[in-house]
Amino acid sequence: MNKQSLRNIKREATAQAIADAAFDLALERGLDGFVVEDVVQRAGYSRRTFANHFSCKEEAVATAAVTFNGIDEAENLLAAMPEGTALLDVLHQLMRTQLTADLLWKMRELVSLSKRHTTLEPYILSVFRRLQTAAQETLSDLSQGLYPEGYTHLLVGVVYGAILPVIDGSLNVLLPGESTVETPGATTFDQYLDTTFGYLRNGF
Repeated sequence: MNKQSLRNIKREATAQAIADAAFDLALERGLDGFVVEDVVQRAGYSRRTFANHFSCKEEAVATAAVTFNGIDEAENLLAAMPEGTALLDVLHQLMRTQLTADLLWKMRELVSLSKRHTTLEPYILSVFRRLQTAAQETLSDLSQGLYPEGYTHLLVGVVYGAILPVIDGSLNVLLPGESTVETPGATTFDQYLDTTFGYLRNGF
């Protein structure tokens, strides 16, 4: 591993630690109950380091809630897929592995926070958009010109739209690890994901 790679890993780890501290404080105290100084004290960094990564505490909170872990796992999954696997199947598998219980819970908590603190909303939109763009770029790279222009944008947009009501609680869908005993009649997340992709494969 070269020095540049190590530097990038260290930078990402620092940003993650700061963002996690901000997110935890937001859950404990609400967005109005802490300032940047509280974040850096909890994370063990300086205000200058904070400023190197985030413009404000809202951005840090939002970033923590949608930071992916397991990138290596996703890359291994993609490498193991047979050549010519349909993009719809690629996206389905990526979502099953990347949308973990922890990530979905954080995203749901973030949306809940934004309902009480509207200053979070633009940062939520920004980080969600980054996730959507990253998924679209991955599929575009894999498509190798085999699909019509705009197909990957449409595919990711549709699936992204299907996940939002799960995150904001509009649909009665259990996150991974939640019990059907406590929420009778609820659909599990895996069932919902399979149903969504079933519609996409077979038509509505």
